[in-house]
Amino acid sequence: MPSPSRRTVLATGSALGGTLLTGGLPARASGATPSEATPSEATPSDPWRTVLEDADLVWHRMPTTWYEGPFLGNGFLGSGIYAEPGAPTTAVRFNIQHSEVQDHRPEYGSLFGLARLPIGHFTLEPVGTITGLDWRLGLRDAELTGTLTTDRGTLTLRALVHTTRSVLAVEVTPSEGERGFRWVFHPAEAISPRAAFKPLPDGYRGNPPAQVTEHDDGVSAAVQPLLAGGQHVTAWRERSRGRTRTLYVHVAHSFPGTTALSRALKAVRHAAPLPYSALALSHRTWWHAYYRKSFLSLPDPRIQRFYWIQLYKTASAARRDAPVMATSGPWLEPTPWPNTWWNLNAQLEYWLIHGSNHLELDAITRSLSEFRHHLTDETPAPYRADSLGIPRTTDPQLVNGASSALMGYGVGIPGQDPPTPEVGNLVWALHNVWLSYRHTMDESILRDVLYPLLRKAIAYYLHFLEPGADGKLHLPATFSPEYGGNSRDCNYDLMLLTWGCRTLLDAAELLGVEDESAPRWREVLARRTAYPTDANGFMIGADLPFAKSHRHYSHLLAVYPLYELTGRTPDERALIERSLAHWVGFEGALQGYTFTGAASMSALLGKGEDALKYLGELMSRYIQPNTMYKESGPVIETPLSAAQSLHDMVCQSWGGTIRVFPALPAAWADVTVHDFRTQGAFLLSAVREGGVTRWVRLTSEAGAPCVVRHGIAGRVEVRDGRGRPLRYSDAGEGAIRIALRKGTSALITARGDRPDLTIRPVRANAEAPRWGLERALQRE
Repeated sequence: MPSPSRRTVLATGSALGGTLLTGGLPARASGATPSEATPSEATPSDPWRTVLEDADLVWHRMPTTWYEGPFLGNGFLGSGIYAEPGAPTTAVRFNIQHSEVQDHRPEYGSLFGLARLPIGHFTLEPVGTITGLDWRLGLRDAELTGTLTTDRGTLTLRALVHTTRSVLAVEVTPSEGERGFRWVFHPAEAISPRAAFKPLPDGYRGNPPAQVTEHDDGVSAAVQPLLAGGQHVTAWRERSRGRTRTLYVHVAHSFPGTTALSRALKAVRHAAPLPYSALALSHRTWWHAYYRKSFLSLPDPRIQRFYWIQLYKTASAARRDAPVMATSGPWLEPTPWPNTWWNLNAQLEYWLIHGSNHLELDAITRSLSEFRHHLTDETPAPYRADSLGIPRTTDPQLVNGASSALMGYGVGIPGQDPPTPEVGNLVWALHNVWLSYRHTMDESILRDVLYPLLRKAIAYYLHFLEPGADGKLHLPATFSPEYGGNSRDCNYDLMLLTWGCRTLLDAAELLGVEDESAPRWREVLARRTAYPTDANGFMIGADLPFAKSHRHYSHLLAVYPLYELTGRTPDERALIERSLAHWVGFEGALQGYTFTGAASMSALLGKGEDALKYLGELMSRYIQPNTMYKESGPVIETPLSAAQSLHDMVCQSWGGTIRVFPALPAAWADVTVHDFRTQGAFLLSAVREGGVTRWVRLTSEAGAPCVVRHGIAGRVEVRDGRGRPLRYSDAGEGAIRIALRKGTSALITARGDRPDLTIRPVRANAEAPRWGLERALQRE
């Protein structure tokens, strides 16, 4: 095998020029830095184009389910594409779903009365019988292209969901024998998707059928009235240009008014005069710029492709101004979980936006801020004056409705409210907000969102915290998500309470706030009972050992993602290792995110081989052909959290120290990362060659303290953006401290080394099949 230091196009063997990262060394060559490169660049040496085209999904067999087919979206409008069930050789389904479309009957709870509602689908119906297809989902352009072959000819298609116009556009060019193909819209029954899995609540009935109407200019609309008021509308038009025909589709939702019809008609009428190529131009420009915000290349082609697909998936499912992702994102299918879940799903869905430098997708911070007033109503009435909580499930406006009373999904009262007083979900959601603050150092996030909301979330706990006979502070019985049974001193809650009090004290100091609750927060940190443990490690709580298979790591949050316990002492490390082994040692109820959590905990301990092993288990056992995931129904958090596990292997920045390549397996001798965002608002670029870290560059956006464990052996040099020496000091444990002002950068190399600073994809260790459906069944 060629030397690992040779860089070539991933899995192809052709030469790759790459992009020069200038600055920090005496000039050796000139060229645009990645951040200066224009989004429209299309040179063979463009590393983004290289990795993205290598990661394209391909289909040479007809996908038959959501878990196999292409998917398009923009955070609002989504379309999953696969064979029409029951007619796989005569029609292709283009689902039409929208993340804002929901019911508005809170009396039936978030999973029925406030559930996301299915909209419907188009079928592309050829003249002949489908005999084959050749499709490619191009990540770089966020477009589906290819051909559909029938016994009467071919249909050549291009499809996208426009990133800003929120229009599905599908261009079809038929051969002569297929000129008579047609599109047919099939409205869905406007009923909660949970109805396919659970009995309907008493009195609940579906909304009336949609009415399809024809309008001027050839525009059609399916108007879906809602029993609670309001409507959602799907409008469409097909335009012919020569032999080519293009379908334009838009969805609008309004409540309580009925403005959706006029908005949907207007959107289609504005889009339809534009040829597909004109829509694609602005669409591609957005996507090209999106990907260039960061770069990651590693030598496992299957995992590298998976990673870039997750970045595509996230931008297809999320926007800051879109609803927080429901469990299936914008691609709604029959599911027991047709809304937003706050005891794990939402948190995991958004972790990857921080390291990948995509804070423009942060809907959690925006939603918790915008709809905080609804959290008051979801908090038990006696505590609303000073406290807040969030139930297990809500709609996009953070409303739970009647499910607190009907199903026990509300916040609950510790020690009093059976069956499942799940108290910590808001604190955990606010940890995501804290991550957004730490990765940007945007004080407005800390001052206006995190501090006031976390203060009230912790205040709810303080109502119930009481001293015991041992003099320690204890919590009455609460519920650890998904583990049957309540327990006193539940680790889920103790761990979140501890993190919350510590974070509030730090925030108050940073904001210059003299908070009257600060003495109580300090008391909690000083007197809080120890986390319950036994011979197997962390228990669920004081009354409940961890004694059965359990997919959720709710009892381990202090380890990950809170990093309150990190193995800083031999005993603490042994406790983490024992707890992790005991948790994953029970087969039966484990699921995909079990293995992403285990991978990230292994990365915390520096165990790159273990982290890769857990990701391998995830890929082989749970990830579907198009990288989607299922547990009874479609859910998307697990693949997205696997991307975060990769981040944790490549870079960690908890505790005020940036750790470069902290948990790489031996097989990943070459790794390239560029503009990876870290806590402290630094952008990290680094290259590893032949198992050796060659250089590390950090650019400060906020002037925060910079401590970096660079991983370069021996004595190092640190230079600024002009190549001049920078002073640094030893910070211990292989780390150095550098004084970096806002807007300045530091390049770290081995003393006397002058490495090539070009950002390139690394060479693949082996060949691997693409994601999608190849002609033969894929083999790992």
